[in-house]
Amino acid sequence: MAFDGITTACLVRELSDRLTGGRIYKIAQTDKDELTITIKPAAERGGGQVRLYLCADPSLPLAYLTEVSRKAPLQAPSFCMLLRKHLQNGRIISVTQPGLERIIRIEAEHMDEMGDLKKHILAVELMGKHSNIIFMNKEGVITNSIKHISSLVSSVREVLPGRPYFIPDTQNKRDPLREDRERFLALVGSAQTDTAKLLVRTYTGLSPQIAEELCDRAGLTHDRSASSIPAEEAERLWLSFDGLMRGIEQGDYSPTLYYKKTAEGRRGAPAAYAAVPLTIYADHEAVSFASMSELLETFYAQKNADTRIRQKSADLRRIVQTILERDIHKYDLQCRQLKDTEKRDKFKLYGELLNTYSYSIPSGAKSCEVENYYNGETVRITLDPTLTPSQNAVRYYDRYTKLKRTAEALESLTVQVKEEIDHLESIRTALSLSTSEGDLAQIRQELEQTGLVRKHTSGKGKKGSRIPISKPLHYVSSDGYDLYVGKNNLQNDELTFRFSAPSDIWFHAKDIAGSHVILCARGQKMNDIPDRVFEDAASLAAWYSAGRSQEKVEVSYLERRGVKKPGGARPGFVIYHSNYSITARTDISGLKEISS
Repeated sequence: MAFDGITTACLVRELSDRLTGGRIYKIAQTDKDELTITIKPAAERGGGQVRLYLCADPSLPLAYLTEVSRKAPLQAPSFCMLLRKHLQNGRIISVTQPGLERIIRIEAEHMDEMGDLKKHILAVELMGKHSNIIFMNKEGVITNSIKHISSLVSSVREVLPGRPYFIPDTQNKRDPLREDRERFLALVGSAQTDTAKLLVRTYTGLSPQIAEELCDRAGLTHDRSASSIPAEEAERLWLSFDGLMRGIEQGDYSPTLYYKKTAEGRRGAPAAYAAVPLTIYADHEAVSFASMSELLETFYAQKNADTRIRQKSADLRRIVQTILERDIHKYDLQCRQLKDTEKRDKFKLYGELLNTYSYSIPSGAKSCEVENYYNGETVRITLDPTLTPSQNAVRYYDRYTKLKRTAEALESLTVQVKEEIDHLESIRTALSLSTSEGDLAQIRQELEQTGLVRKHTSGKGKKGSRIPISKPLHYVSSDGYDLYVGKNNLQNDELTFRFSAPSDIWFHAKDIAGSHVILCARGQKMNDIPDRVFEDAASLAAWYSAGRSQEKVEVSYLERRGVKKPGGARPGFVIYHSNYSITARTDISGLKEISS
């Protein structure tokens, strides 16, 4: 999601209203690319204490006010120490934005060691891979930055101590806040490109999302060529453009987060956000926020967690996918070879018939036709003319014996490979369900136990990494029954064979990888538990399975005492013989999850 110039403008207005006149109380560099600045706002601006979170990570540049306290390292980096020296206990004079650039300029004044009042500027550039936090004096000379950029990295601008600070204008974009009607209409009339792309390429701070929104407000399709737009439609586009810019100048913001809607109509994942209402997301669920900081923290908290877990699980997913693809290829090859061995009984029959009728077959014959005494049919047998009929019989017996041995070996091997494929499918599903580092640690532990990855070892004198605690999910049904869900195979075994009672009810998606789900029966018999509870538990088993993208999934269930684990079986593998079946919806919106 684009952190564009309009989002920045909304945030700058919020920061200016809240922080101007405030005192900088603490500064902490909580990560290599991020700062947390604790500020005590002026009494007339609400007083109290707030934290300004700044992040120049190229994959997720951010800035917002937050109540969350982040842990700082014991030894502060040099950039943080410099900011403490020049900014701590300083007063914020202003928070501004140059044009619609994705830049926040925080100007502060501070008494130096000699008692003289000095002014400094902290520029927060939220520009994707070019993001940075730059500290400079009031003359615009860089004192230091959180990331140093030399001429070897950028030929446009060096970001180094002593260099002058400037905003590179590499794309020669216009300031949309200063655009006039005549220039806008002339641009639209002469451009030979899509209207939305034209707006993004021409004006600073406009994201593709906002460009599409302007087209939608004007009643145009965003992929329509600008030069083909009639004068009256171009005028409507100008009015929507100018109206948005005037609203930005007046601070007319309405931070809104848009959620996808599932097929069942419930709220899905966050899809987009903006500082102004968007008509292009009319089919989404819109949620308004009191401030842009609150919106950004809500949106990126989940996105950041998902991104972090996705990154940390990348190695495991790659390992599992590589082994899975290899096993699937091996299994397909073995199945084809096994199918080829089905002709072995035919070769055995040929050998028997040649021994029986060898006296009537002339030497040097290339083939013969004999009666199959099992069914009376005539069988044509190809012969090697250089061999006698008896030698041809031996040759067919040898082929039969070879194929029989191959079939016996392949029957065992295909079972083993299929079991490993099913196991890897279950691990891949568990990786997709992982939400914490503890979940990933358990999956790695399982892979190590089964020999699929090498064990991690800690060297002498080093503290071994402690595996974070990960527990099964705990839900409560609409009738108050406890439902538990294993998030990986180790949890599935623990939940099924150690945690649950024999009379509890066990659920699992039929014939696909998924979690074990336990319905705590409270000592009741199955017939005494309401049907609605079975539907809730089955929905959990359907949702936490490889079939969660489907509308409905068939789920097997039975008393836990009927579930067995064969000796030496892989984690999560169980067998059962007498079970019931229910078709469940992959909708768990009505269930309440209990935090562990």
